[in-house]
Amino acid sequence: AAADPTSFASLSCCRTRHLYLRCRVDFGARALRGTAVFTARAEREALRCLVLDSKDVQVFKVTVNGQDAKFVFGEKHSFKGTPLEITFPFELRRGQEAIVEISFESSPKSSALQWFSPEQTSGKKHPFLFSQCQANHCRAILPCQDTPAVKLTYYAEISVPKELVALMSANRDGEMPDPEDCSRKIYRFSQNVPIPSYLIALVVGALESRKIGPRTLVWAEKELVDKSAYEFAEAEAMLKTAEDLAGPYVWGQYDLLVLPPSFPYGGMENPCLTFVTPTLLAGDRSLSSVIAHEISHSWTGNLVTNKTWEHFWLNEGHTVYLERRIAGRLFGEQFRHFLALGGWRELQNTINTFGEKNPLTNLVPNLNEVDPDVAYSSVPYEKGFALLFYLEQLLGGPDVFIGFLKAYVQQFAYKSIVTEDWKKFLYSYFEDKVDVLDKVDWNSWFHAPGMPPVKPTYDMTLANACVALSQRWIKAKESDLGSFTSADLKEMSSHQLIEFLALLLLEAPLPVSHVQRMQQVYDFNAINNSEIRFRWLRLCIKSKWEEAVPLALKMATDQGRMKFTRPLFRDVYSIDKYRDLAVQTFLEHRASMHPVTSMLVGKDLKQDQ
Repeated sequence: AAADPTSFASLSCCRTRHLYLRCRVDFGARALRGTAVFTARAEREALRCLVLDSKDVQVFKVTVNGQDAKFVFGEKHSFKGTPLEITFPFELRRGQEAIVEISFESSPKSSALQWFSPEQTSGKKHPFLFSQCQANHCRAILPCQDTPAVKLTYYAEISVPKELVALMSANRDGEMPDPEDCSRKIYRFSQNVPIPSYLIALVVGALESRKIGPRTLVWAEKELVDKSAYEFAEAEAMLKTAEDLAGPYVWGQYDLLVLPPSFPYGGMENPCLTFVTPTLLAGDRSLSSVIAHEISHSWTGNLVTNKTWEHFWLNEGHTVYLERRIAGRLFGEQFRHFLALGGWRELQNTINTFGEKNPLTNLVPNLNEVDPDVAYSSVPYEKGFALLFYLEQLLGGPDVFIGFLKAYVQQFAYKSIVTEDWKKFLYSYFEDKVDVLDKVDWNSWFHAPGMPPVKPTYDMTLANACVALSQRWIKAKESDLGSFTSADLKEMSSHQLIEFLALLLLEAPLPVSHVQRMQQVYDFNAINNSEIRFRWLRLCIKSKWEEAVPLALKMATDQGRMKFTRPLFRDVYSIDKYRDLAVQTFLEHRASMHPVTSMLVGKDLKQDQ
C-alpha cells in the first residue's frame, strides 16, 4: 500500500468508516464547534492507538466507547498540520469497531474555511461561510484520517442562525428548530456512499434555490439565482449523457451551488452538491464545460478515487476525458477535438510557467514534503487527458475506449487506487492488444517532466479559423494593421475567441501597437466572458500596454478563481515598473481573499516571509 506523504494517519492500524458530525456554526467567533463521532475499525491485533490529522483545531475531550481516552498533539508540520495521537483505554482486536468521540473547535484562521461579513456578500444583510477541503484541508475543520485512501459515510446535524440555510455534500435530511437556542435551526444531512474526507463540504448563507431538473436544484444568493438557473440548465442532459457513458449515477441528488467570487476553483465536485465559481455566469451557457467536468467526477474521482495526491491524474485525467466525451455527444465530435486541442495548449502554457524540467510536471510526481496546493496545476488534467486520448486512438477509437472506461469505473467503484492498479486493469481489459500497449513509452508518460512523449491527432476543423487569425496578427507589420476589422470575428464562437487568444499567448509578445489596434477593432475590453477577458488582459500585460494594468489588477481582485488571479498578479508583478503596485494591491486585498489563494499569491509575489 502506497503511504500518503501528506497524511499522518496510519491505515495499517485503524480505519475510520463512518462519521457522525454535530456542530454549531459560530459567525461571531468564526468557528465550528461540536463533536465528531467516528466508527473506527482495528486493522491489526491489540490496537491501542489511533493517529488522526489535524491543523489549527482545538480538541477538548476524547472518549472511546464512552470511556475517557488520553490524547496528545505531536509536532507541528509546515503544511500537514499536527498529528493527534489518541490512546484507547482498552485493546481492540483486529476487525473490532470502536466509537471515538472528539469534542473540537476549528480556528478562525482555518485553511478550509472562508468566512464573509454581510458587506462581502451579494445581499449585504447576512454573513456567509463555505468550506474547501481538497486536497488536505478537512483536518483544518475537524481531526480525521485526512487521506483519500480512506472512505467513510457520514451523517451531520448543523446548527446555524435560523435566517440562513446550511447545505452539505450529502442528501438533505430535513431541518428542525435548535432545541438549545430558538434563534437557530438544525439542518440534517446523510451521505450513504463512502467518500474520502476531501469531499466533506459545508456552506451556510442566505441561499435560495431554483429547480432546473428532476434531480437538480441550483442554489445561490437571491441576486444570482435566476441567472444561475439559466446558465446551468443543461445539467440534466449532461447527467443523462454521463450515465450513458459511465454507468448509473449513484448519489441521488445532483445540486449546484454558486459561491461568492472569491471561491478559488472553477468548480469542486462535492457529492450531491457541486460548488461553482460565479465566473461561469457568462450569460450564454458557453462555460458549461465546467459543469460537465464536475458531473463527470461523480464517477471518476468520487467513486474511483486516487489513493494519494501523487496519483491525482487518475481523478482529473479521466474526468476531463469524460467531460469532453459529454461535449462530443451534445455538441459534436469536431467540438470534442477542438476542446482537446485547447487542453494541449493549456498544458503547453503550464509547462512554460513551471519549466520543462520541473518534476512537478511529471504525470505522477513525488509529493514527499511537497504541499499539494503548491503542486496543483493543469498537468494532471491535461497530460492525463492526453494519455487517455492517445490510448483511445491507439486502441480502436472512442467507442472501444468508452467500454474500457465503463469497466474501469465498475471494477474500482468505492475504492481508492494508484496508477499501477489502473495500468494492470488496462492490460487485462485489452488483453488482445498487449503488443500495442507494450509500445507505449509508459516511463516517459508517467515519470518524465515536460510535454508528453507523443502528441495525439486532433481534428482541426474548428481550430483552423483561430490559427489563421492568430497568424495574421503575428505576421502583421505596422502597415498591415488597417486590414483588421470587426468582421474578422463575425463567424467565431466564444470558444474560438478563447483559442485565438490562447494561441497568441504561446507566442512572443505582440507589439503594443498591435494590441491597441486589436482593442480598437474587436473591443475586447467590453467582453465580460471571464475566459476571454482573462486571456485578453494577459496578452495586453505581456505586450506591456500600461492601460491594461489597472484592468488586470481589477480582474485579479474582483474574483478569486486561482486560474485567473494568480497569472494576472504574476504578469503585472513581472513588469518592473508595476511590481510595487502588484504587491500593494495584493496586500490591500489579502484580508478578504480565500486563505489558500492568499498563501499562493503571496508565494508568487514573494510576500510569504
